This record gives sequence, structure tokens and C-alpha cells, in this order.
Amino acid sequence: MPAPGTTALLILLPAAEPALAAARRVDPALVRPGVPAHVTALYPFLPDASLTDEVFADVRAVAATVPPPEVRLAELVVTPGFVALAAPALQAITDAVCARWPEVRPYGGRFGPRPAPHLTVAMGGSEDALERVAGEVRPLLPLTDRAEALQLVALTDRGWEPRLETPFAG
Repeated sequence: MPAPGTTALLILLPAAEPALAAARRVDPALVRPGVPAHVTALYPFLPDASLTDEVFADVRAVAATVPPPEVRLAELVVTPGFVALAAPALQAITDAVCARWPEVRPYGGRFGPRPAPHLTVAMGGSEDALERVAGEVRPLLPLTDRAEALQLVALTDRGWEPRLETPFAG
């Protein structure tokens, strides 16, 4: 679990909530509480204490350069400890965000400099539980949505809280 003060830039995809609901039916512990269906544009982002009006302006500026893309979630990715939906339509957004903040390594560098955008459906759990999640999610596919905004969230003692939401406008 990340520490309070950790932040992230997210792309919310409400149409993918049925996939998270399916995972919760298998085991609620597999789904992060308090965070809606999303693709992470950059995590971890800058520490909450360092967020300034200039940072908010930069987030708005990046979002303003990107047209709101249609996102089709059709490919289920199942690996040990992880079930996700690939979101290749969002690669341009994650690339733009990472280019603006090159000093921030996505996921601390765990997945290389350019991780593939994805919507995490379930994390952790047994192989059997994850296969059951995959079996529940497959019939729901494809899911489609329009990515409308970039959201900056911070982890607090009360959970994840929005700090800024700015529309894509490019």
C-alpha cells in the first residue's frame, strides 16, 4: 500500500466499472478500495506536499493538448497476481504525461520507461481467484468509453482524494 502523500494522474473510465464489480464478486480484496475504474497515466506522481499552482497549470496544459479518445477495452491480460484490460488507445496520453515529467519514472521504473496503459481489474489473490475474475470479465468485453479528463489524486489518511480534474481538449 502506498504511503499517504503519494499522488497519481489517472484517466477515469466509468464504463469499465462492471469489470471491477465482477472482480469484487469473486473477492472484494482484489480491487483497490476508493478508486474508480481508471487507467493510470503516471504513478507515483509528485508528492502531495509539492503540488503547486504551477504543477496544476502544467497538468491542465498537458490535458489541453490531447483530444478525448475513444477507448475500447477488449484484451484481457492475466499474469501472476494481476488481471487487467489493455488500453492501447491511451498510449499517447501516458506518453505526453511522462514526457512532461521525465524525472518521474512510471511505477518507479518497475515496468520500464514506457509501460503499456492498462486498467487494473484485480491485483493479488490466488491463481484460481484471478482465473475466476477473468472468467467473469471476459463475457463483458468489449467495454468502450470516451476518456474525458485527466484526474490528479492524492492518498490521504481518508483514502484517495481528487486534487484536480481537467478535461482533454486537444
